[in-house]
Amino acid sequence: LYQILILSALLSSSTSFPHTTCTSNSNASYKAAAPSTKQKLVLSKTKSKSNRRTKCDQHLCDAGIINTFSTSTNLQAASTGIHLPYESTIKVLRKYHAIYGNLVIPRRYRVPSTQDFPTEWHNLHLSSTVYNMKWWSTNVASKPERVFELNQLEFVWERLQPEYNLVLEALFHYKSIHGHVQVPASFIVPHDTEAKKEWPMATWGIPLGNCVYRIRSRGDFLSSDETAWLRRRQLDNLGFIWDVSEHAFRKFLMSIKYYKKFEGGGFSENRAPIRVKSTFVVPEGSWVMEKNGMMRNPWPEELYGYPLGAKCSAVRQKGLYVKNHPERQKALQEIGLQRSGNATLGWLEVVHASAIYSKIHNRVLDVPINFVVPSPPRSSSSNQEEQMGLNVDGEEWPWPKSLWGLSLGQRLKDVRLKNAYLHCAETAQSRRAQLDGLGFVWQPKRGRRKRSLGASA
Repeated sequence: LYQILILSALLSSSTSFPHTTCTSNSNASYKAAAPSTKQKLVLSKTKSKSNRRTKCDQHLCDAGIINTFSTSTNLQAASTGIHLPYESTIKVLRKYHAIYGNLVIPRRYRVPSTQDFPTEWHNLHLSSTVYNMKWWSTNVASKPERVFELNQLEFVWERLQPEYNLVLEALFHYKSIHGHVQVPASFIVPHDTEAKKEWPMATWGIPLGNCVYRIRSRGDFLSSDETAWLRRRQLDNLGFIWDVSEHAFRKFLMSIKYYKKFEGGGFSENRAPIRVKSTFVVPEGSWVMEKNGMMRNPWPEELYGYPLGAKCSAVRQKGLYVKNHPERQKALQEIGLQRSGNATLGWLEVVHASAIYSKIHNRVLDVPINFVVPSPPRSSSSNQEEQMGLNVDGEEWPWPKSLWGLSLGQRLKDVRLKNAYLHCAETAQSRRAQLDGLGFVWQPKRGRRKRSLGASA
């Protein structure tokens, strides 16, 4: 009785679509003026096509497949069994239940042309027939004995509601399982494995990934002005992603900012070049192993396992996320991620380290060959500060973490002797000018060099 009341409410709120009929008065159409030869030819072809359609419709009508209502009704009747009697339909449902154990019928399921099913049902859509409010109102409404009969076969009454409701329910359960609604395009709600127990029966077999794609790309279920805003709000509350490309870029940008914070430079406006190893993956788990032992993982949980190194390589080599998006390219450049290759990044590291060294040494860039950019001392003392490159007490450590361990002396020696970083004619002149501006010594004095304040301990 409860199910009958619910379905009655659904039926009362549904919109009916009256059939339209057409009348023709072909004789009156052509009495005003005699048609030309060309017009006669067109009319002859049109009449021929009309006659063929009429004969085809008559043949289907004689076969009991369609009736003589509107065109849309003809198409619906030709592909479903909504016009067939209830007694014939219940036989098909019993046979389907005997084979599959339930009535969770796939939406595209067609009754096979075998002896197991009545002949009039061969190749017709079963789900579109029985899970249809029109079929229910015609064959089941106000007939408790038929409701009981369908309950015995585990008829899924929830499937009588609009398809969007079922998709929304499936999205709710997907999020409860996976924590998000980024559904792969190929995902189908399980219906033939143990995993189906986690899902409501009415959602079994729904191609949820395809439904999400159609909502995002075509606006499916959102075409009605009356319900579109409410449905958009429901999807937004679930965390629905309308622009996959923008979402992926924002996640990449966030991971780069965190990498810069943890590897040196912080969230400041420092535009020092960022170099990420191609094999780097964001560590997973609440605790991670560091040189000094176990420590809490500083990365956000939503980035655990993110292949940042591979993404950076794809951005530089293939233009991932930034192709045809100059505003994204600019955003990455502002935090120090360049699209240039490793050679250009190496030069940017050299210039960055040279600028710091030159500032420490009064605008003179005469770096010892064995100089390596130092990391902060573990214990602070005036001697160590002088050895590691600090000139003023109380200043923050001048060398960012991204430069620690850089063999600056050897790099600049290669510049002098091998023209390293200066082989490209397009950039050689500007790079020489950069070094000259930092006070680079192209021909250092020979002989034993005095110990430099910028040399590593």
